[in-house]
Amino acid sequence: MRIRDLGVIDDAVVELAPGFTVVTGETGAGKTMVVTSLGLLLGGRADPGLVRAGADRAVVEGRLQLPADSPAAGRAVEAGAELDEGALLISRTVSAEGRSRAHVGGRSVPVGLLTELGEDLIAVHGQSDQQRLLRPARQRGALDRYAGRALAEPLERYRAVYRRLREVSATLAELTTRARERAQEADLLRFGLEEVAAAEPVAGEEIELAAEAERLGHADALSSAAVLAHAALAGDPADPDSIDAGTLLGQARRALDAVRGHDERLATLADRLAEVGYLLADVAGDLALYADDLDADPARLAAVEERRAVLAQLVRKYGSAAGGTAEVVAWAAQGALRLAELDGDDDRIGELAQEQAVLRSELAVLAEEVSAARQAAAGRFAAAVSAELTELAMPHARVTFELTRLDDPDGLELDGRTVSYGPHGVDEVEVLLAPHPGAAPRPIAKGASGGELSRVMLAVEVVFAGADPVPTYLFDEVDAGVGGKAAVEIGRRLAKLARSAQVVVVTHLPQVAAFADRHLVVEKTNDGTVTRSGVKTLTDEERVRELSRMLAGLEDSELGRAHAEELLAAARSPREG
Repeated sequence: MRIRDLGVIDDAVVELAPGFTVVTGETGAGKTMVVTSLGLLLGGRADPGLVRAGADRAVVEGRLQLPADSPAAGRAVEAGAELDEGALLISRTVSAEGRSRAHVGGRSVPVGLLTELGEDLIAVHGQSDQQRLLRPARQRGALDRYAGRALAEPLERYRAVYRRLREVSATLAELTTRARERAQEADLLRFGLEEVAAAEPVAGEEIELAAEAERLGHADALSSAAVLAHAALAGDPADPDSIDAGTLLGQARRALDAVRGHDERLATLADRLAEVGYLLADVAGDLALYADDLDADPARLAAVEERRAVLAQLVRKYGSAAGGTAEVVAWAAQGALRLAELDGDDDRIGELAQEQAVLRSELAVLAEEVSAARQAAAGRFAAAVSAELTELAMPHARVTFELTRLDDPDGLELDGRTVSYGPHGVDEVEVLLAPHPGAAPRPIAKGASGGELSRVMLAVEVVFAGADPVPTYLFDEVDAGVGGKAAVEIGRRLAKLARSAQVVVVTHLPQVAAFADRHLVVEKTNDGTVTRSGVKTLTDEERVRELSRMLAGLEDSELGRAHAEELLAAARSPREG
């Protein structure tokens, strides 16, 4: 992993080996920035305040070795990323303005993909995670994940039934409480539909009626104009001496026909006159028919105007001027569907009430199945944590899980019973600790001292980590508040975990650091203007000096070096064994 311009780190390369890697350094040197970098690389929140002062952006790049059949590799390939001989290259850039970009396998991807990869690749356990584990919801989540498929399958069925029951109950409550409003809406729809049905409007009818009203209102003028035009074209039978267009056209044709044989051009003009004659005769005939068919009927005009008034009223109520009768017809169709829905609500209420009863019974059965699976897992989880505490110098401490019925104001109260059914079942989960024989079990936040709490949390984290199918575990100073023999046991326990997974630990305890397979130190120098930090892999000799500094505050103290060498020898013996 390469880190540039992040916090106090100017430019550093961190190589995490298989097994147990420990990261140490003086306070303020930037150990936390190493953890933060890994978080950014795997989808953590981009905070512009992390960008190094004076830099325009912070960049974290990583190279991850992945088996081809791992879920993370599958997700990356689906997103279009390419693997380089089993290695996946990922990067994250955070600008000083807060913009964030992510790249996976050479392709730009949403930051959410990094989060998905992180869920498959690493489990982070830090002091903030300890605080989260003090919350009942977090403790329930840890227990559920530890329980595995035995709980996951019934819990998934429970959640599906729970979601459906909430939907049914909400719909049923709405239908029941809005019965009066629905009845009023149905009455208004019936009145409107009856009014529209009585008028039987046709889409576009008002346009045809407007044209007919215009024609009937000017029937006399139209008839007179048609008669005059016909007389001008075909002559007036009452006046044999009148001259009309047809007579004049006939004279012109006869004049041309007499000489058309002498000039082809003139013959063409004669033919065109013939065509005009045919057209004139057709128009004259149509004018005659128009005049005969035109009827100035006052009764029909009154009927048309009355129909237009009815349609206009419907348009004002159920349509718009732009939509006209077409919109009224569409409203009626939609209104009929809505009325059928409202009329069917009574039947629907009965169906929903029946479904609700079935879902309630099913939910109660599944809730008990989930609770039984939790109880079984709680016993195993508590025994595993207690066994871990024995190895962490708390041989008499006992951890138990207390499962109580949920008191959730957002849950479902079924059939008047006092049990609330929440989205995760009916259980409230709390971890209890009895630190020594005879002590009453108490919540871990109240029943343990600072050092004991760290050890309890580490034991819970280690057991929980064993339930997580991820290849890498990061522990960020979860050994805070611990020292002496307990610190040695913590180091030994982390080394044991590292036999089956990659473990990265940020610590200030030399007893823990001595058990690591690789020791990285974050060193800070100050040139008076810019603070720079680098990450260095220690040799055996350098490691003795670093452990001496952590023990005595002096790198070259003879007593500190002797103690450091003793710690390394004690830690090396069980690892080699």
